[in-house]
Amino acid sequence: MSILKLLISILIFPGGLFAVLLGLFLTGVDRKVYARMQRRVGPPIYQPCIDIIKLSQKETVIPRTASLTAFRFAPLIGFAGMLAAIAIIPITGLYSGLYQSGDLLVLLYLLSTPALALMIGASASGSPYSSVGLSREMTMVLAYEVPLLVVFLTIAMRVGMPGGEFAVFSMSGIVNYQLDNGALLFDLRMLPAFLAFLCCIPGTIGVVPFDIPEAETEITEGPLLEYSGSGLAMFKLTGGLKMLVMSALAVALFFPTGIGSFWLVNLLWFIFKCVTVCLFAVTLVRATRARMRLDQAYKFFLIYPTALAFISLVLTLLAFRINF
Repeated sequence: MSILKLLISILIFPGGLFAVLLGLFLTGVDRKVYARMQRRVGPPIYQPCIDIIKLSQKETVIPRTASLTAFRFAPLIGFAGMLAAIAIIPITGLYSGLYQSGDLLVLLYLLSTPALALMIGASASGSPYSSVGLSREMTMVLAYEVPLLVVFLTIAMRVGMPGGEFAVFSMSGIVNYQLDNGALLFDLRMLPAFLAFLCCIPGTIGVVPFDIPEAETEITEGPLLEYSGSGLAMFKLTGGLKMLVMSALAVALFFPTGIGSFWLVNLLWFIFKCVTVCLFAVTLVRATRARMRLDQAYKFFLIYPTALAFISLVLTLLAFRINF
């Protein structure tokens, strides 16, 4: 792969400028629909863009007890990780992804970079509230990573076994398989895995009911308490990118089909699917559920999404043995 293509994929499309704008758009749609569900007018859809611009113009205050280097660079870690993640995910009819093998495993690691950045920033701030948020974030990562790993393994085996391979961890291979054989969303064996993935989306993004590390009423934003100005803006941008990455990943893993060959139609179709996933997995959940306690969230991820993911894994193995 040429350096030019790599830079365009990360900095312009589908990462970079396009990802930032679409991530902020998803955040705006989420806030608007959430307000409407509560019978409020709500902010305009472009409000997240205004918030980022305002924060970027404000002064960045660094606590005297903070570790300067880690405190400044922590927001960049999560932001860069999400830009790299969105550049890996194929978009049918538009973009085939950066790599051709093993990129599903790379995505699993990249999905944890925002949490890692939050923990680094919290530990560097010197605030006791940030320390509490750090420990909560570590617990949440351990909880939702388990079902995510099982879902990824199930999809890789479901795509690989019919072709004689144990598992296929290539995003382009998974997408191409579905284009040839039908979307995995309509495979009854994969329905539990799809539901498990939807359950993991709000936990990965860190919204209600899983916003435990940043609970305003308990630990006053926790890891983000000491951040302001451009650092806080970067964390907010990373939140929008996380929403985009998880929505785009759901589309690519379960329903990547496009419409025709015209690029604009496929782009609008991709955006529509991302918005739909966001509304069902994020907006609807946080509008109907209250914040869980840490122990409740931990048990939830290790019981329900994990069980659903294992059901799909077992069904996939049984189907292969029967056909074999």
